[in-house]
Amino acid sequence: MVNPTNIQNIESMLSQIRSYQGQAAQGVKLQPNELAATEASAPSGFANSIKGALQEVNEMQQASKANRTAYEKGEDIPLTDVVMSMQKSSLAFEATLQIRNKVLKAYEDIMNMPV
Repeated sequence: MVNPTNIQNIESMLSQIRSYQGQAAQGVKLQPNELAATEASAPSGFANSIKGALQEVNEMQQASKANRTAYEKGEDIPLTDVVMSMQKSSLAFEATLQIRNKVLKAYEDIMNMPV
């Protein structure tokens, strides 16, 4: 029997993923012909999606670190930009952890299902 709470959790997770996909699509400005070339060159799949998401989070953290270091060295970077980049990278990392935890929980639930 399927637990209604698990269905709600899965639906919540799917809506979060769709939200992140929408945000990512808005951040990437590809022309239609570039989009087709990108899709044709890289096979789509779960592993590639996860890898891409982790690379984006890593890039955010690296950019945040670079901004912080530049500000500490006295370069002309507004403090608000430094704080915003740090908050964005922190939020991206926390979201990644939450998604990981939900995926692991779903995996454990599937593995514990009676056959």
